[in-house]
Amino acid sequence: MKSATISTTNIAYVDRGNGSPVLLVHGFPLDHTMWRAQIEALADRCRVLAPDLRGFGRTPLGKTDASSGIAMEQYADDLAEFLDAIGIDEPVVLSGFSMGGYIAWQFVRKYGDRLRALVQCDTRAEADSAEARAGRLKMAENAAEWGSGRVAEMMGLKLFAPQSFTTKREAVALIRAVVEHTSPAAIAAAQRGMAARPDVTSLLPTIKVPTQIIVGVEDAISPPAEMKRIAAAIPNAQFVAIPAAGHMTTVENPVAVNDALSRFVEGFRPCFL
Repeated sequence: MKSATISTTNIAYVDRGNGSPVLLVHGFPLDHTMWRAQIEALADRCRVLAPDLRGFGRTPLGKTDASSGIAMEQYADDLAEFLDAIGIDEPVVLSGFSMGGYIAWQFVRKYGDRLRALVQCDTRAEADSAEARAGRLKMAENAAEWGSGRVAEMMGLKLFAPQSFTTKREAVALIRAVVEHTSPAAIAAAQRGMAARPDVTSLLPTIKVPTQIIVGVEDAISPPAEMKRIAAAIPNAQFVAIPAAGHMTTVENPVAVNDALSRFVEGFRPCFL
């Protein structure tokens, strides 16, 4: 992996391929490896950038991030600085997954002129309910005591379609291992940030860049019906339902996700320059 220095940390990232840049933003509490299959699929046609967000993977967390939380807007600011640091001044195709999607909404809002297109995978536009917010804050308060292993246990059943625990055991084990190796401090920082994230449904009709919405047909966290409403609210957005997948579409059915992403990205000829 490479490293880029920004004002808040040193961003670790994968940089593969040549051409127009595609920026892949991972979810919580994961790292860039959740995009491994997509990196391989896209690297022969585009320049694929897959960073580890602050506190995740190999990117360090700030000293006060766990207690203060990291707002979705701040993660978006980190990404904009990251692009500057590695010399990317052309518009990017940004693909955000779950929490990465929350960050992507803020990137659209603040840095829309830096986007060529947008892909939102298994995410939400609405703010948390009071119950969900309380659950996030409880995890943030207790993450250090619980440890990342307990967090992995708590989240595990929600992340995958039921059959994936039998048919996709390697993928399930991979994601569990990533969560178990995520620091409790990073978990707390992100949970506090997600608990405070704003509702962005009013933003959706204003999005002008080409947009693709991807969701697993058995996603219990970002239900397909909800994501279909997101697609309907964004002008001319494309909706893609991924079969045999729950929330973790990129690892549960990578072939279908790769196909959807590739077809979408191929519409932007600069990828082949």
